[in-house]
Amino acid sequence: MSDAQRLDLQIDYWNQVGPTKPFAHPVNIEQLGRWVSPTDRILDYGCGYGRALGFLHANGYSNLVGVDPAPAMIDAARQSFPAISFDVLNDYQRVHLLDASVDGVLLFTVLTCVPTNEGQCAIVSEITRVLRPGGVLYISDMFLQTDSRNVEGYVRDQKKYGIYGIFDLREGVTVRHHTRGWIETLTKDFELLELEEISVHTMNGHSAKAFQWFGRKPV
Repeated sequence: MSDAQRLDLQIDYWNQVGPTKPFAHPVNIEQLGRWVSPTDRILDYGCGYGRALGFLHANGYSNLVGVDPAPAMIDAARQSFPAISFDVLNDYQRVHLLDASVDGVLLFTVLTCVPTNEGQCAIVSEITRVLRPGGVLYISDMFLQTDSRNVEGYVRDQKKYGIYGIFDLREGVTVRHHTRGWIETLTKDFELLELEEISVHTMNGHSAKAFQWFGRKPV
């Protein structure tokens, strides 16, 4: 495994600490329901302990699959939501699903946990492979912040990582916040359906600016 892949996975952190963290990005079921029906097959890539799929299941969605590289996260998801299918991603860049086999994909606070351009591009490429033509990708993630605490981290670690927005947290994990331009580049092969700025609380309880992006794979 390369150094870049280790940085993108940070598997020890997510196994040990991930199940204890609160993840609070809301699932906008009204928007999702405009393009993805309750009977459609939905993949949650980087599902963590299953929070988003659990919410969808409670609201009538039944054909759900969650994958995550961290076995501890998957164990927690299976315990909390036994009616949903969850699997460990042995290779985070490869989902064991057929081409064009899902109708929708959730990508919730995954990009922030995968700092490198290469890792993010590989994930979006794999998502594009498993999405059917006309399928919908739903991203919820972090824009660059403007407060002094975050800016200090961006500036401090820009030389280390080569990208403004990647920074180390004191607890031993590296995360990334994003420019609008990078998100546009990352999703250039999709038709933009909706982009909304939202306010969230991070896994460490800080108020932050985030975004929710919906796009369609071209037919």
